[in-house]
Amino acid sequence: MTWKRKSIGLALGGGGVRGLAHIPVLELLDEHDLKPAVIVGTSIGAIIGALYASGRSGSAIRHLIEEHTIHPSDGLKGVLDKTGGILKWVTSLLPELHRGGLLNVDRLLGTLLNGISESTFIDLEIPLSVVATDYWNSSQVVFDRGPVMPAVRASMAVPGVFTPVVVDNMVLVDGGVVNNLPYDLLSGRADVVIAVDVSGEREPGKHRIPSSIDAILGALDIMAASALSRKLELSKPDILLQPRIGDIDILDFSKSREVLENSTGVIEELRKKLDSLGMLDQSTAYMKK
Repeated sequence: MTWKRKSIGLALGGGGVRGLAHIPVLELLDEHDLKPAVIVGTSIGAIIGALYASGRSGSAIRHLIEEHTIHPSDGLKGVLDKTGGILKWVTSLLPELHRGGLLNVDRLLGTLLNGISESTFIDLEIPLSVVATDYWNSSQVVFDRGPVMPAVRASMAVPGVFTPVVVDNMVLVDGGVVNNLPYDLLSGRADVVIAVDVSGEREPGKHRIPSSIDAILGALDIMAASALSRKLELSKPDILLQPRIGDIDILDFSKSREVLENSTGVIEELRKKLDSLGMLDQSTAYMKK
């Protein structure tokens, strides 16, 4: 008779700054030594997934983000201490008004993923798959081999905001166009599938006319949410987490702390669900095989 611990497959969805809600999920898994067997990610989920798969802890990723954001509670010393990191962050978001995008994705990822910029998928500590969209073939492209950075760059290339990425003669844009929460890619690869949907919530009743960029990003949000709703009717992950983040613009990183704080409720939900599966109690965290 042999026994093994239940394996976890983790799907991290796209949603810009709202994707920072992935971080408390990772911290809870770290707290209970529940290392995922495989991770799949789209857009910001691909970024967080790549950082975590490379060996960074959830708390280390939180620290990386906090290094690059200012909050009212920081005080003067805190602001001064962060100045270098913030300047890099601001520089990475300087606009480029050519090649189909407004923002420079290379500088942004260079800031966030500096430690794994030369890594390949085989170098990662946890197997990772990253979703992008082939613009001209209207199809999903899944990366799980080769260099990590081009795959992540493609996965987060929001149309009209970030420049499309060319890989192997494919013109690639944000994976959220075709699969914003790719838990379906985990079928048969883990005992328990956890999917984190950070698409946020719309606020009916508003009448403000959005800017051009807000309209593009909002429309992508609506399409992604509609596609996910249809997919959930066909199959569901074992655990679906949907943090109540609110209607936060996907590029508004000044709201990073708000996103993290609003994730508390869903973390307790995850803790209860893992406990119900016998994964938090070491005496019952194993199943018969």
